[in-house]
Amino acid sequence: MITLHHCPQTRSMRTLWLLHELDVPFQVNVHPFDKSLRAPEFLSLSPAGRVPALEIDGERMFETGAITEYLCDRFSSDGLGRSPGSPDRMAWLVWVHFAETVSQHAAALTQQHIVLHDDAMRSPTVMKLEAARLGKCYDAIEARLSTPVENRDYLLTSGFSAADISVGQAVYMAQHFRDFDDHPELARWFARITDRTGFQASLPEPAARLYDRDFYPAREG
Repeated sequence: MITLHHCPQTRSMRTLWLLHELDVPFQVNVHPFDKSLRAPEFLSLSPAGRVPALEIDGERMFETGAITEYLCDRFSSDGLGRSPGSPDRMAWLVWVHFAETVSQHAAALTQQHIVLHDDAMRSPTVMKLEAARLGKCYDAIEARLSTPVENRDYLLTSGFSAADISVGQAVYMAQHFRDFDDHPELARWFARITDRTGFQASLPEPAARLYDRDFYPAREG
């Protein structure tokens, strides 16, 4: 049995979406997004006290990129994954791991807007800088999706994959802080992939959401 340790609207949503798309048996242990992730019991699963943590066949994994590679290699090497001999293997790896570049900026903004409750602790400069960095990430995705090849509906020429899941979930978090107004191809791609049943199944109930607003604008200094 596969057990995913998950906090709603965090990076572990990436693994939850992937598991739904893989259509393999799994169970989910939902944790609050609080100091309980620093408890010894959880640190034995994820030494940095972060989600996701994955239990599979008596082993434990953490880090979304590693989990994505392992699950795809094992269950869908040329479906959601791309095997080493695939022409798209290099691009698949690049975009699976680019998701973490997007996520680090979204995480910094989540901390500024949500985790820090005292306005005196928040930095308008950091908010603006991180939102601008998300814009650069959007530029990279827009450029990829604008490449003039046939059937460019997804990040890979060969079609939908875990690369779209990984980057798509990161953009799902990022959209709370940076809109898509100047990135029409990204907006169309995001609408396409989030219409999938696997994405919809990974969404939390309203009461469990980390973000209580659709958008958090950068504050003026």
